[in-house]
Amino acid sequence: MRQDIVLQGGRGGAYLRSGQVAEQAGVNLQTLRYYERRGLIAEPGRSPGGHRAYPPETVTLLTVIKAAQRLGFTLEEVAELIDTGRRGHPTPDLRERAQAKIAEVEAKIAGLTTIRAALVQVVSAGCDSLTHCTCPDCPLPFADLAEGNRASNPHEES
Repeated sequence: MRQDIVLQGGRGGAYLRSGQVAEQAGVNLQTLRYYERRGLIAEPGRSPGGHRAYPPETVTLLTVIKAAQRLGFTLEEVAELIDTGRRGHPTPDLRERAQAKIAEVEAKIAGLTTIRAALVQVVSAGCDSLTHCTCPDCPLPFADLAEGNRASNPHEES
């Protein structure tokens, strides 16, 4: 079993190498470097051997970033929220953004529920084609809509 290498910082603090941070946070090295470039995580110091030396808190920050993304926040939104938090004073920003995300999720759920209901109708009716369905009482209006569009646009080429 491989022993983790813990680098000692200038004040005796423990530091982690890039691979250790990535592994512990469940991200790949490219993600770690990308977040550095974007300013989501601070550029690390260097070990005497020139290796990147991250403080252990970087793992926690990466975990928070990934969790926020799973909640639907974009990387830009996460960066703004982290920046707001770094200023050290409370703000309603997270609450407001979370409420907006809830509204987005509810709209997506409503849309998916409508799609599911339509698909259940298609399966129940035994539809066999989007454009030339032979099932009785076909719930798919696509063929009729296509015919209607052609009739309403006589200049369209066939």
